[in-house]
Amino acid sequence: MADTKTEVVLDYEALKHLDIAKDQLKMLKQIFDSFDLEKKGEIGVEMIGQILDMLGHQLNPEELAKIIKEIDEDGNGVMSFEEFAHLAARFLVEEEEDVEAILRELKDAFRLYDKEGLGYITVDLLRDILKELDDKLTPADLNEMIKEIDTDNSGTVDWEEFKAMMIG
Repeated sequence: MADTKTEVVLDYEALKHLDIAKDQLKMLKQIFDSFDLEKKGEIGVEMIGQILDMLGHQLNPEELAKIIKEIDEDGNGVMSFEEFAHLAARFLVEEEEDVEAILRELKDAFRLYDKEGLGYITVDLLRDILKELDDKLTPADLNEMIKEIDTDNSGTVDWEEFKAMMIG
C-alpha cells in the first residue's frame, strides 16, 4: 500500500507576491502544519477561526463566515498553504500598521510632555503622569516603577525608555 501523505515544501518564490517576510512565512507554515495532521497539504476551513485566534484576531461569526466564503471559493471545505498564507498576510499587515499607529501616538504623547523639545522628561514629571494614570499607586510603587523605567539612572526618561515603559 502506497503512502498517501505528502510533505508540502515552502516555496518562497510562489509566495513572494504576498509581501510576507521569510521568518513570518516559516511561522505560518509551522502553524499550518500543526493543523494539517494528515499531512495532505490542506486543512479544513473550519480551522480558520481557531488559527486566527492564535494570531491574535478574534472574529465574530459573521466575519468568520465571510472570510471562509472568500478563502474557500470552490466550496470544497479545505484550503492549501498558499490560500492560508494569503489569508494570514492580510492580518499580519494590519498588525504592522497598528503597531506603527500606536508608536506615532506614543511619540505625540511624549512630545506633549517634553514641552521644551529636549528629548527627555524628568522622572518627577513621569511620577506625576503615573500618579494620574493610577491614583492608587503608593510612593514606594512609584519609586520602584521609576527605577525600572529610568534604566540609566539619569533622572530623566528619554523617548526609548518612555516607549519601553508604554509598550511593556
